[in-house]
Amino acid sequence: MKSIIARSLVAVAACAAVAPAFAGDFMVRARALQLDPANEATGDVEGVTVSSKMIWEIDASYFVTPNFAVEVIATTPQKHTVSGEGRIGTLRHLPPTVTAQYHFAPDNASVRPYVGLGLNYTRFSAVNLGGLKVDKSSVGLAYQIGADFPITKNISLNVDFKKIDISTDVTHPTLGKLGKVKVDPTLFGIGIGYRF
Repeated sequence: MKSIIARSLVAVAACAAVAPAFAGDFMVRARALQLDPANEATGDVEGVTVSSKMIWEIDASYFVTPNFAVEVIATTPQKHTVSGEGRIGTLRHLPPTVTAQYHFAPDNASVRPYVGLGLNYTRFSAVNLGGLKVDKSSVGLAYQIGADFPITKNISLNVDFKKIDISTDVTHPTLGKLGKVKVDPTLFGIGIGYRF
């Protein structure tokens, strides 16, 4: 699965290398995000939930054309509490994401909306669930809508909304697979962007 992310990053670098200099542009953003899992569990783990939390995110975008950009989104492993009828335990997840974006009005002085579609690779670690196991990774689609609000020529306020497909099977060491937890979080973020 790591090769998927590696190939995506290579593709971003290739776009940067072959696009005409006048067409390319870089933007970096820092966002504060509210992460709210959908928490749709099936099988014997129905009712199991993963906690909501505030997280931070840094992303980098390369504008292949004024309207089309590729964005790489990254953060650090995030710790969550897993609960059922009571507290079950904790785990960490690292969800790097790559999206392809279309920017509708890249030169608008007031608001520059965009939509994005991409791929998420989530890595689960530090799993402490009382003996229960989860898949080590998850791959799913990522959906994005947002807007940049220019403050100066280079700096803008950013508002971003994402829905990410993340799921994992839960396994008991002797009983086998118990069911699937669909985390499928929504992430609402506000941040600052710098374009150069």
